[in-house]
Amino acid sequence: MTIVVVAAAVVERQGRFLVTRRPTGTHLAGLWEFPGGKCESEESLESCLARELREELAVDAVIHEPMLATTHDYADHRVELHFFRCSISTEPSAALGQEIRWVSGEELWRLEFPPADASLIQLLAPPRSS
Repeated sequence: MTIVVVAAAVVERQGRFLVTRRPTGTHLAGLWEFPGGKCESEESLESCLARELREELAVDAVIHEPMLATTHDYADHRVELHFFRCSISTEPSAALGQEIRWVSGEELWRLEFPPADASLIQLLAPPRSS
């Protein structure tokens, strides 16, 4: 099984998280995600994430500590996903035409994310017991 290594950013501002929507024509199109992307061979996770954020959102990011690493098996590949806390000093723009939102922890539960993101969402916004 092919393993795809991905680095993704958790950017929080005033209690809201930066998320983007996967564009039409891509794997898992229409789902929401934390911005980031596939690492090139020989590229560090941090370098990959900084590059992806420049390419996708036209921002320079400060990559802070890792938050979570997880894997998820899809039908044809395994994703090894590394989430990092990040900060940005400018407003992101949709360099690839994707939808961008700042959402609360509660809103994370209402949006549809890839299955690989589930453990991060539980970490950021634990479900409330009733």
